[in-house]
Amino acid sequence: MEARNGTRVTEFILIGFPSPREVEIVLFMLFFIILVVAMIGNSIIITLICTDYRLQSPMYFFLCNLSLIEILITMTVVPKMLENFLSERKTISFYGCLAQSYFYFLLGCSEYVLLAMMSYDRYVAICYPLSYSTIMNGKVCIWLVVGSWMGGFFSILVPTVIKLGLPYCGPNIINHFFCDSAPLLHLACTDIQLVEFIDFIISLPVLLGSLLLTVISYMYIICTIIRIPSAKGRQKAFSTCASHFTVVTIGYGTSIFIYVRPSQASAMNLNKVASLMTTAVTPMLNPLIFSLRNQKVKQALKDSIAKCLGLIKHTV
Repeated sequence: MEARNGTRVTEFILIGFPSPREVEIVLFMLFFIILVVAMIGNSIIITLICTDYRLQSPMYFFLCNLSLIEILITMTVVPKMLENFLSERKTISFYGCLAQSYFYFLLGCSEYVLLAMMSYDRYVAICYPLSYSTIMNGKVCIWLVVGSWMGGFFSILVPTVIKLGLPYCGPNIINHFFCDSAPLLHLACTDIQLVEFIDFIISLPVLLGSLLLTVISYMYIICTIIRIPSAKGRQKAFSTCASHFTVVTIGYGTSIFIYVRPSQASAMNLNKVASLMTTAVTPMLNPLIFSLRNQKVKQALKDSIAKCLGLIKHTV
């Protein structure tokens, strides 16, 4: 549709989850707890990896960067959602909305590229164990992480510039709890089919391309593990991949459901619930998934707690 008038929207209203005041307070408390748990959990993972010599390997280097991304994703979306639970006017400025959308998708794209890099790391570790330290040396790991961040930056740059140039002349109500791409685009006073198609074309290689690399890596991993003669050896090999595979399944499944569709105008309420997985629930669960299934992380955490208790007793 064509622009209706020359008035430009200066702020948007985020509908979020319309509820009675009492329910909003309950939701505020619930997601505040989720935010705190996610921040503490991921911060602990980062601290352990940076300080414990047993966790100085490529797998944990990637995990450290994953935890950093999870913290940033949570801080990009959840604080504003909490504010709106307690506010009468659930607004966000025009540029604040575009900034939130940009950083959310930059971090999201970077995360999925990083998950693909982590699957490649597991592939090399299990299929080429004798050459692992040579192939996955420090320089390679750094470049892979930098590549994941740059991949997220460039994949979302063009759509953001296009959205910035679109005319928004009203209405200004976004049917979401943050500035997601689809509900924001549908407020533009112009034809958005081309922009939706560009969004779809860009999300396709980022999500499905990184997923394809992950699937291929795990196909080789499974074939290699099956050929391991001892049951104990197979169990140990599977355990090194279980945490990553769980995170990949949750992350890719949710994002493909939400974003890899040519049109996203329908089922918006279902999309909002699914988006909670990527913005709040998954960042909270990832530290638990990686710590509970990883003996080295659990041992490092136990030793750190014991050391802290020892310092407290010594001080007292």
